[in-house]
Amino acid sequence: MKNFFEGTLCGFLNGFFGSGGGVIAVPIFEREGCSPQEAHASSVAFIFMLSLVTAVFYGFSGALDFGAAWSFIPWGAAGAITGALFLKKIKAQWLKRLFGAIITAAAVRMLLS
Repeated sequence: MKNFFEGTLCGFLNGFFGSGGGVIAVPIFEREGCSPQEAHASSVAFIFMLSLVTAVFYGFSGALDFGAAWSFIPWGAAGAITGALFLKKIKAQWLKRLFGAIITAAAVRMLLS
């Protein structure tokens, strides 16, 4: 039942905010016994599937501008590869700190805008 609620929450956040489910998924995977690197990697796979479902829904509802998204996809793919390579090299303690700092900076930016 726990997986039902946590999965539903991640899916809701991903559909509502665009990718907010990852913020919840990382600590969930860590609590399930994954290392921080495994939790981040598992979260990406999980969010990928949720994002596909969300994109299909948005596409059928007419809310998806694939042309605008496509102009970012090659650069995002390059950044994703670079990030995945760096994930293997960073210590768990620094990964947690960096993740927390980025989430905090994003929250402050959103609150102030």
